[in-house]
Amino acid sequence: ELCPLIKNILLLDSEGKRIAVKYYSDDWPTNSAKEAFEKAVFAKTQKTNARTDGKILLLHYDFSVNGRSVSLWETSSGSVARGVGEPFNGGGIVLGVSMLDAEITMFDNYVVVYKFVQDLHFFVTGGENENEIILAAVLQGFFDAVGLLLRGTVDKKEALENLDLILLCLDEIVDGGIILETDANVIAGKVASHSMDAGAPLSEQTITQALATAREHLTRSLLK
Repeated sequence: ELCPLIKNILLLDSEGKRIAVKYYSDDWPTNSAKEAFEKAVFAKTQKTNARTDGKILLLHYDFSVNGRSVSLWETSSGSVARGVGEPFNGGGIVLGVSMLDAEITMFDNYVVVYKFVQDLHFFVTGGENENEIILAAVLQGFFDAVGLLLRGTVDKKEALENLDLILLCLDEIVDGGIILETDANVIAGKVASHSMDAGAPLSEQTITQALATAREHLTRSLLK
């Protein structure tokens, strides 16, 4: 089977202006073509009727089988969220559970999954036949990693002040359209490592604290 290919990853502000973008396809050969796509997809997803094209609700499980860590995505339709420590179907113990709530639309023969928070708009684009679950996993990995790196303050001001971290984040997720990593903890950890090597102020302790806080919030939400 062919590897899933990502066409682009976009982070725009609430007016559709660029904050950080990466293109992995020649479908948009010039900068003006890229900007036109960004403007058009932003306008499309602002329309109320467009935003009801579809919703993706997925459960992401991290579980252990025979001492080996495994990650799995499944649709939440008809599924019951398992708690941490509970047995997983087919064997294994659940180590962590998170839910993805994103939106999806078809635009100009592309599948676009997106998520808005504060004044930031996150987009991941794939070909018309691309698996939206895979695109959604990339989106969630990017979104969560940015949240960790920005210490939970996910807005335009923080994003611009930490633009170097966000660009490093994109490099850790996709290379040449090929997906490298979707686990936010791994992505943020690698970015933090690069930042420390470069003498940036982001410390390992800060990342560790951010990850611990994220896990605590997740555990509380599952126990409610």
